[in-house]
Amino acid sequence: MKGVWGILIAVAAFAPTPAWAGALYRCDAPDGTRAYASKRVPGAKCTVISYQAEKPRPAPAPAAATPVAVNAGSATPSMNVAGSPAAVGAKPLGGDSGMKARFLRMGSTVTYSYIDANGVRNYSNKRPKGVANLKVTRVEFPIFQIENCYACGTLPGVNFGRIRLNTSAYSSEIASAAAQYGVEEAIVRAIIHAESSYNPGALSRVGAQGLMQLMPATARRFGVGNAFDPAQNIRGGVQYLGWLLKRFNGDLTLAAAGYNAGEGAVDKYKGVPPYAETRRYVQRVAQLAERYRSAGAGVATAASGAGSR
Repeated sequence: MKGVWGILIAVAAFAPTPAWAGALYRCDAPDGTRAYASKRVPGAKCTVISYQAEKPRPAPAPAAATPVAVNAGSATPSMNVAGSPAAVGAKPLGGDSGMKARFLRMGSTVTYSYIDANGVRNYSNKRPKGVANLKVTRVEFPIFQIENCYACGTLPGVNFGRIRLNTSAYSSEIASAAAQYGVEEAIVRAIIHAESSYNPGALSRVGAQGLMQLMPATARRFGVGNAFDPAQNIRGGVQYLGWLLKRFNGDLTLAAAGYNAGEGAVDKYKGVPPYAETRRYVQRVAQLAERYRSAGAGVATAASGAGSR
């Protein structure tokens, strides 16, 4: 049955569909195998967990761009994350990047999770010893190659003040991580939307992975064993985001710039770096965060250890 299940998933993944359009399904097979596919899989219980970005469409009227606030901030130099997406492929003002997804391969992982004595759920890609309430999850997922993050390119005709929001995908994972690390859920959703448009299998040309497009160094830094696993990716990404917000005194402009270009670049330029990608990204994250707030995405109360590392 598992062999048949794998074939069905592969067929679904290779089915001809427009690049970066349609829904993403989480399908649970009778044998306990879980997979992510772009189509419902026969014989499995499938639930829509996200959508992919709409095709660009002309905006009714070009609106004047909102100026990006370039704040100096009062952060002191700290650890830098080598190889952040913008730092690796940084372009001067005027650079361009589209958003297309190309199926690469199927991936799979086994994740172990358990709730410790403090009520915190822990995740690991290795089986922990001496744990009674261990939950084992096998996940199969398609991996898609993308040129860059969704909000990084110019995307002519796409208005981030009007694009459809996703307020339901990964609700429990986002709520848990947001509460643990003291980050507003609206900001988490804005970053996920800006990074991958809710595609858990996204892999950029510079190696950023998953929903929150974690670079391998960032994933290791925050204990993420498999960046393509949505729960692990969200937990690590939100922990990093909380760390950035704390480092930049709650300034979302600087935190978003640091998430995209690396905190070292923000320190170097004493504000948002002069990269076309980063300036677009910061502006669009701010737009998305405000829209998710208005849509009632939720606000997390700062935890005592939020953002610390």
